[in-house]
Amino acid sequence: MWPTMDGDEWLADTRASYDTVAESYAELVGRALEGQPFLRAALGLFAGQVGSAGGGAVADVGCGPGHVTAYLRGLGVEAFGVDLSPGMVEVARRENPGVRFEVGSMTELALGDGSVAGVVAFWSLIHVPDEGVPGVFRQFRRVVRDGGPIMVGFHVGDGSRVKTQGYGGHPMKVHVHRRRPERVAAWMRDAGFTVHAEMRMGLDQGLPGAIVFGYAGRELLS
Repeated sequence: MWPTMDGDEWLADTRASYDTVAESYAELVGRALEGQPFLRAALGLFAGQVGSAGGGAVADVGCGPGHVTAYLRGLGVEAFGVDLSPGMVEVARRENPGVRFEVGSMTELALGDGSVAGVVAFWSLIHVPDEGVPGVFRQFRRVVRDGGPIMVGFHVGDGSRVKTQGYGGHPMKVHVHRRRPERVAAWMRDAGFTVHAEMRMGLDQGLPGAIVFGYAGRELLS
């Protein structure tokens, strides 16, 4: 495990890194969902959950260039994006005119209490240090109305590494954390979510992933 980063150093490093790679990252992931049937299925399931819970605005937190936001909107979800990187938000707005994208940190969301129908965090918590994750989930619970769904995707495994280059060879400085689904689920429960289901993917690949689904509140919807 890498040493704990002081203060908000990890936030500054993550913001600067994704500003640097915004254009090349968008080129690499813009059509990535086309080759990921299980991710598309998960997003479809989430869209159905949003509808069953009454619909409304959904926050794609850590939206990057907006490809997941756009996919959800294609499924009829009133999705909007929030990202730490102004460069990513600029690309997202350009690629998705008329869609709401805003700069913000998942550690302190500028959204009202109970103001959204659901939250998606699609591999966006992977740079948050362990000590910061409980606070992020508390933010998610604060902004999601009771009964609203949450979907969290992440790398599965143990430990962390520092990513110093990526997405077209540009320099970066971000910590990438792998986590066990049971730990992520425990954080979600502690924040006030009911965990409903888990999906694992790429089990025979070098970097498997998982998605955990839940609802805001202590009781499952009928």
